[in-house]
Amino acid sequence: MSAIEEQILDCFPSGSYALSSLLRLVDIVEDRQVPTAAVECRVQPRLLINPDFVNCHANTPERLLMLVMHELHHVLLGHTTLFKTVTKTDNFVFDCVINALISRMFSHDEHLSFLTDFYSDKIFPECLLRPPTRWNGNVVKTLPPGIQALPKKQLAAVAEVYRSLYSETGITYQEVQDILPRLLDDDAVTLAPLLGGHGEDDATKGDLENRSPVLFDIVRSIVEEWPQPPDPISGRSLAEIIDHETISTRRVPSNRAILRGLLLKVADRKGNGRISRFDDSSMVTPTPIPLLDRRSTVLRALGTEPLFYTGSTTHRRRIPMADRVHVYVDVSGSMDGIKDMIYGALIDCKEWLCPSAHLFSNSIADVNHEEIRKGVVKTTGGTDVVCIAEHMKTNDVRRACIITDGWVGEPRGGHHETMSKAKLGVAYAGDPPNTTDLSDVSNHVAILNT
Repeated sequence: MSAIEEQILDCFPSGSYALSSLLRLVDIVEDRQVPTAAVECRVQPRLLINPDFVNCHANTPERLLMLVMHELHHVLLGHTTLFKTVTKTDNFVFDCVINALISRMFSHDEHLSFLTDFYSDKIFPECLLRPPTRWNGNVVKTLPPGIQALPKKQLAAVAEVYRSLYSETGITYQEVQDILPRLLDDDAVTLAPLLGGHGEDDATKGDLENRSPVLFDIVRSIVEEWPQPPDPISGRSLAEIIDHETISTRRVPSNRAILRGLLLKVADRKGNGRISRFDDSSMVTPTPIPLLDRRSTVLRALGTEPLFYTGSTTHRRRIPMADRVHVYVDVSGSMDGIKDMIYGALIDCKEWLCPSAHLFSNSIADVNHEEIRKGVVKTTGGTDVVCIAEHMKTNDVRRACIITDGWVGEPRGGHHETMSKAKLGVAYAGDPPNTTDLSDVSNHVAILNT
């Protein structure tokens, strides 16, 4: 084991947070050509660490932990895969969000000193990359000198960004991006030193999920299993950046029967195979139309003309024959080209669905039946089965159907338990679909025609 491997091993709690798995899958290499650290997303991924930078700026376990966690977030969030082009300002904003995030995760002075010593609080915009001195997670009361020196027309907007970054809930990439580019240019942010890899070449672009899904899961477990500050943390992930698009729906006739059959199995149909049936029923209702009901007859005998008469009317009521099903639709990038077919199948089967379908990528976004008909798609571009499990747990979902190509990752731990408790059907689409990841939690399976 190399010296740098021993240092990284020492900065993590022993035997925890999947570190041993990470060390088995990733070569940790000393590389003085890398300014700080970077992950090479090759066939055999490598974590590159500059030992000179570690000796100078990350020479304690707590400081080294902050550097490694910063780099793991770069890989996990994969910002270079979410945007077609990434500017220097984008990279700067991304580092702002990551630094604020890990500062909330590790708010003790021995951890924060890595950022407060590395960045100056007197230089703008560099001061945005560091938490307040002796912050410890408290409300920001004093702004850094670099922000205080700004012109009044800029001061209010930047102060709002800084206070939000270092608050309990944080701020999203998009919220920072909406404000800072109006105040910064690439020349300004170039002067600020950045940590970690930022996609300067193809090997460090952070597309670890597609290049090495097993390693991606390990990295995610390391990051997400650390004790987190109170929810919600809005800046925790770029998954909150949801793009909207519109597609044309395409109906494949055979898929209606396939999907309907799967939904009815999950719904526990009774009787004639429908989710519900209609029945005629009568109800008593007041009416101004004269009728010979008992009350009006008595009133007339007493010399009084009633204002309303008691009559009955027939109406149709829906009698449930089974429970409606929550449908989770995979709208990640790997589903491009078949989303139109899936939407066509949903239109044909809306009778069996809950009022909204749950679109999932890295997060859940609901669309109603009218939006499905119009082809409205809301997606982050990524894929994460965790968001399904968390949505099912939060909303006590007992019957669900997932429509996906299957490349979603295996649910583990509590997420596996949540999905196993529900009656779950999986409709696979794609060529070829991956039927392995969800095999342990699915009760019924169907294959859609593309």
